[in-house]
Amino acid sequence: MSIATHETDILILGSGGAGLFAALHAHQTNPDLHITIAVKGLLGKCGCTRMVQGGYNVALAEGDSVERHFMDTIEGGKWLSDQDLAWTLVSKAVERIHELENELGCFFDRNPDGTVHQKAFAGQTFDRTVHKGDLTGIEIINRLAEQVWSRGIDRLEEHRAVELIHSTDGKSIAGVLMLNMQTGQFTLVRAKAVLLATGGGPTMYKYHTPSGDKSCDGLAMALRAGLTLRDMEMVQFHPTGLLAGSDTRMTGTVLEEGLRGAGGYLLNGNHERFMGNYDPRNERATRDIVSRSINSEIRAGRATPNGGAYIQMSHLGPDNVRKQFKGMVERCADSGFDLAGDLVEVVPTAHYMMGGLVFKKDCSTELSGLFAAGEDTGGVHGANRLGGNGVANSTVYGGIAGEEMARWVGSKNLQECNMEEVFSSIKAHEAPLERPAGDIELIRDALAECMWDDVGISRTKESLLRARTKLDQLGQQLDQMGVGDIQRQYSVTWQDWMNLNNLILVSKSVTEAAISRENSRGAHYRDDFPEPGSLQESYFTAVQLSEQGLRIENRPIQFTMVKPGETILVET
Repeated sequence: MSIATHETDILILGSGGAGLFAALHAHQTNPDLHITIAVKGLLGKCGCTRMVQGGYNVALAEGDSVERHFMDTIEGGKWLSDQDLAWTLVSKAVERIHELENELGCFFDRNPDGTVHQKAFAGQTFDRTVHKGDLTGIEIINRLAEQVWSRGIDRLEEHRAVELIHSTDGKSIAGVLMLNMQTGQFTLVRAKAVLLATGGGPTMYKYHTPSGDKSCDGLAMALRAGLTLRDMEMVQFHPTGLLAGSDTRMTGTVLEEGLRGAGGYLLNGNHERFMGNYDPRNERATRDIVSRSINSEIRAGRATPNGGAYIQMSHLGPDNVRKQFKGMVERCADSGFDLAGDLVEVVPTAHYMMGGLVFKKDCSTELSGLFAAGEDTGGVHGANRLGGNGVANSTVYGGIAGEEMARWVGSKNLQECNMEEVFSSIKAHEAPLERPAGDIELIRDALAECMWDDVGISRTKESLLRARTKLDQLGQQLDQMGVGDIQRQYSVTWQDWMNLNNLILVSKSVTEAAISRENSRGAHYRDDFPEPGSLQESYFTAVQLSEQGLRIENRPIQFTMVKPGETILVET
């Protein structure tokens, strides 16, 4: 069997904030390198960073500090963060925000005195979220994409990564098997270094914020390559996803945290403000607490007509709301709702995966030549990500990855690919083309219901074991189901099959990690184990895939900078 081959020094999988920053920094470090970005869609037009509304957390203002940002991040993550990773995030964010403004040309909102405006986000002790209205992600990605285009960095658009390919000796990565979605044919991209920056995207849930093409591809490929994922039980639900009905894809779209930071109220179906019953910070509690509180109101029978809660902004002045949150007001209006002047129904929506590939602060992984950044990685956020720390994570670590890969490649030669892995993967991914077509949507709907009901905001051993059984059944059904002998070019049905294959595998890892963690921390809440457990004896879950299935191990947290009950803040 022959296969088209492409060769490059550095291959970057994904074109969100992590991927684009990596490309720019690799090029700056060594302009002579051949750098290629491969993306499932079109560069600058896809990925989760572009969808960021809220903003970018960074300690800039007088009275704030990186130490204070660090402690907010550690405490928000319930002491499960890798502290070296968290410190790198908060300290490098200052450098990165200046780079975004002064070198890339991002226009962020400003105060009357000319300083950068920073708004309030939940779970933080200081207003430190830099933003461009409520369309911050578009501003960042547009400027990044312009810079990538101007540097002549190669692009493989509409190319889907399907497998990480080892070298013949198995000790390093040698390339990535890609599917050219335009032609339906496979391409082997050989590379000296590969960056995994495909993003997470928990679209296995009934309500979710990422676009439907996000299917945890990077995490699934990492598992199949034998790599270790951590904190997979930690799936963040954003408290306020638009509840627009089942007949529109707008349902699940984020109504960002700045609404609550600005003073928005949450009301139950009885029009009662309820957050004070759950947390003294009211609507400005962390995302995990607000999501569980809304879920509790729903379960208690105090839901809105469509099964959620209301968000109220009108008491802040409709004109002020329209000016401050232009993007969301227009988005709600497109779906027939008046965010500025009326109540809008919301529901917690699967938003972000704190878990991901185990990696170091130089973005290297346990597989030589493979680097990772952004939502494909775990350890930065621990059990709960603070709003505004996500895009900071992508840009900070994307830049680091680019610099490290450029230095690491040096004078290294391309490794020979394990062609047995290549052809085995092609066979597995072509298999559904040789089987009669089935109803893939039935499996997708069943997966969404299973994960929402049994591995959602609140979990029990009973529900998780039920999910384990159901996921095994869905995996077997998908393995037996085909898409028929259809046209391979731009085949949405074939892509859906691959998406589901990855989502089911990653859903299994989420479920197994949730079964293993018999306490409640951050985004992971067990009704049968509601206590957080000993903070001093904190551990993270590590999952690997072997021939025998998924294997879970609990590994102790190393408190390298500060221990529970202590702080690095100095009283003045």
